[in-house]
Amino acid sequence: LISLSLSLINPSTKRSLHTEQKARSNNTRMLEKVETFDMNRVIDEFDEMTRNADQVQKQTLQEILLKNKSAVYLQNFGLNGNATDPEEAFKSMVPLVTDVELEPYIKRMVDGDTSPILTGHPVPAISLSSGTSQGRPKFIPFTDELMENTLQLFRTAFAFRNREFPIDDTGRALQFIFSSKQYTSTGGVPIGTATTNVYRNPNFKAGMKSITSLCCSPDEVIFSPDVHQALYCHLLSGILFRDQVQYVFAVFAHGLVHAFRTFEQVWEEILTDIKDGVLSSRITVPSVRAAMSKLLTPNPELAETIRNKCMSLSNWYGLIPALFPNAKYVYGIMTGSMEPYVHKLRHYAGDLPLVSHDYGSSEGWIAANVTPRLSPEEATFAVIPNLGYFEFLPVSETGEGEEKPVGLTEVKIGEEYEVVITNYAGLYRYRLGDVVKITGFYNNTPLLKFICRRNLILSINIDKNTERDLQLSVDFAAKRLSEEKIEVIDFSSHIDVSKDPGHYAIFWEISGEANEDVLQDCCNCLDRGFIDAGYSSSRKCKTIGALELKVVGKGTFQKIQEHFLGLGSSAGQFKMPRCVKPSNAKVLQILCDNVVSRYFSTAFD
Repeated sequence: LISLSLSLINPSTKRSLHTEQKARSNNTRMLEKVETFDMNRVIDEFDEMTRNADQVQKQTLQEILLKNKSAVYLQNFGLNGNATDPEEAFKSMVPLVTDVELEPYIKRMVDGDTSPILTGHPVPAISLSSGTSQGRPKFIPFTDELMENTLQLFRTAFAFRNREFPIDDTGRALQFIFSSKQYTSTGGVPIGTATTNVYRNPNFKAGMKSITSLCCSPDEVIFSPDVHQALYCHLLSGILFRDQVQYVFAVFAHGLVHAFRTFEQVWEEILTDIKDGVLSSRITVPSVRAAMSKLLTPNPELAETIRNKCMSLSNWYGLIPALFPNAKYVYGIMTGSMEPYVHKLRHYAGDLPLVSHDYGSSEGWIAANVTPRLSPEEATFAVIPNLGYFEFLPVSETGEGEEKPVGLTEVKIGEEYEVVITNYAGLYRYRLGDVVKITGFYNNTPLLKFICRRNLILSINIDKNTERDLQLSVDFAAKRLSEEKIEVIDFSSHIDVSKDPGHYAIFWEISGEANEDVLQDCCNCLDRGFIDAGYSSSRKCKTIGALELKVVGKGTFQKIQEHFLGLGSSAGQFKMPRCVKPSNAKVLQILCDNVVSRYFSTAFD
């Protein structure tokens, strides 16, 4: 099929498809034998592929359909691999779907059905999403092709990042990564979070060896069953290798902020470990304790150096470069629901650049950060055309009706779309729920800026407020709080319809004590911060009640994280739910049980 297709297209496109096949072949070879990383070659191949993005997309779809032509799901829609125009047949015969439509098929796979359900071959593992949006994790097929895609994206992003911020071959990385346990379903299928399936994949280490610095922490820390002990040991390991640390990484900005907030609490205990050369008694996991003890020898000079550094800081500003003087940047996902943590992360990072990680989801990777010097607020991501087949569903401003999705190269600059993905792991025309804005093109592949999740999270009457609208409202109100030298540590929301009319309830955890007048001002700012016309008009005519600000006690949002970790989420994959729905009763209970004060808005009185 590939040879036939190549004979029908022009020479420049042939080169791009050979490049794509070469890239996949390189990935396969990489799994067998570690190659020397060639930054310029990787960038050149990406440039050639993106110049011919349209044809690469067609070929990628053909390859997906060919590999999975025996899948029951595709055959149910009449696709058997014999269409004259596979792309047109696919789009006309296979409907757009969400996880709800695919859930029965994936359940069969989880239950051990090895027939070709969504894919041509049984999947080796199932991934769990974070589960914070719906209160329960989703099951998502994980295949060898997704592993290859992960390695390809990491190599591409590393090439562009290393061109801007070269790192030493002998350096190390402080990586706050946590691999939760895989478990086996009743049907015998390994199940774990997407990050766990990647980290535990036997090809991961070999594939990453040429593009990542040696991790400061031993493997036993990464795979520790206790995330609190693991975090402590990550911090301790980083300081032991402080002069070698080239960059600091966590999957999410939340993880980075949480790590250094934790350091504020445990730094003196860490320094005692370093000074005496004896690991804290808080570390009780035998494998972790044994691995960390091998790293420790009494080092009072290092302990005193770190003590002096910490004591010289003003409110911990510039903590990261103070601890790690040779670090080049701080790296992690900092867009979307992670934006609220960027301000605090920048405080810890001082003058160090914040580099946004690439764009993807538990369902698969989509785009790489090829402009790593852009701030998190400006970050855009270039779609990698051979990671899947991508469509973009125009987002209607009115929300009425629905246009047809357009292809990767048909999107328009300045427009917003919902991402629709077809991948090698059995997701076909799958609505991801992410809204992105097209900011430009890298050659012929679009540059995406993440805007928000599409689903409305706050709506009572004719009001329509998304996660992004909530974040803007919180940012607006937090400015008033910052005047008192207090910050919002974390936040969430809930639609309270226990009384008529219903109203928005916003939960805040804050860093200090604020007087009632200040918090009342913040409450009013939150109310005015929702600029949606449907909301403001409903507030004015009293069809939506006064917004309620509920201040919760210290550590409340940490309890929510603990709840999700107990459900199987990975510490590295956790995202705070920004709107707590009725189905998420346990999280709502945690929030309500920890309310210490509440205020009702008078903004529309």
